[in-house]
Amino acid sequence: MNQDELKAMVARAALEHVKPGSIVGVGTGSTVNLFIDALATIKDRIKGAVSSSVKSTERMRGYGIRVFEASEVERIPAYIDGADEIDHRGNMIKGGGAALTREKIVADLAERFVCIADASKLVEVLGRFPLPVEVIPMASAQIVRRFKAIGGDAQVRANVVTDNGNQLLDVRGLAIKDPPGMEIEVSLWPGVVEVGIFAKHHASVCLLGTPTGVKRMDF
Repeated sequence: MNQDELKAMVARAALEHVKPGSIVGVGTGSTVNLFIDALATIKDRIKGAVSSSVKSTERMRGYGIRVFEASEVERIPAYIDGADEIDHRGNMIKGGGAALTREKIVADLAERFVCIADASKLVEVLGRFPLPVEVIPMASAQIVRRFKAIGGDAQVRANVVTDNGNQLLDVRGLAIKDPPGMEIEVSLWPGVVEVGIFAKHHASVCLLGTPTGVKRMDF
């Protein structure tokens, strides 16, 4: 199976984690797009969804799925989203699609984070994928310097403005051996809106697409 087929397989498998009659959290990205396509086949069995991005919202509304604002929802049973990387403890790097802040907000509403990914996203140590960091523009130069001091090469993602109107930095050269610690540290830097390390909001379960089928990992 190719990568697209693996993504489609885990997207369909994620439907098992959608509670009938509930509002489901829906993330962002190519694998999630396939999940939205699958979700449309059971749209009459759910109350609706909370979305982490404008693109996902538009895709769901195109299928006639009701999309709630996060402010309208107190709790959801599950949040379904992909990852740019995931380690064997369920920690993730997210933000390749520039929606990390809203993804973390929706993840915070959820009782369970269900990660859907193909096997190439599973790593021993996070950091091979550039770490996305959403920043207020006036702080970007200072944050670039802060990353340089700890061995990271941070660059502004060209021609990208987040849904919140901010810049994104992509940080290369990091081996993130302590995801919870780095998430806390970077979050405290003035001007950082959100860092794309999902350690506090790590995956509860990962549905990993492999050539032999869907592998489930619980954390």
